[in-house]
Amino acid sequence: MQITGKLVQLLPLQTGTGKKGEWKKQDIIIETEGQYPKKVCISVWGDKIDSSQLQTGNQMIIEADIESREFNGKWYTDVKAWKIATGSVSQSSNGIPNAPLPDMPPPDLENDVDLPF
Repeated sequence: MQITGKLVQLLPLQTGTGKKGEWKKQDIIIETEGQYPKKVCISVWGDKIDSSQLQTGNQMIIEADIESREFNGKWYTDVKAWKIATGSVSQSSNGIPNAPLPDMPPPDLENDVDLPF
């Protein structure tokens, strides 16, 4: 899933040691664009944490996985980033990114032929 918005808050960096060794996690808050902006907490893990990209106020394009799991009768949802880019994407009114149009050759006005229809 792609999430586009402005980075509004960096939560404290979390680190630890697990079965597979050292780990680090940075939670960030992104405010989406549009008529009804939403705030989304996204987890960034390991080598995806880039302090030069993760600056408050940066426009971000984030590819993320969303997963829910149950524990003791309650459900918890994680949004984990797997690709982060800074910048913005122009979108059409239906929320789908606009693709660039292919280059078209200019019309040949000298050999313009009147068609019967």
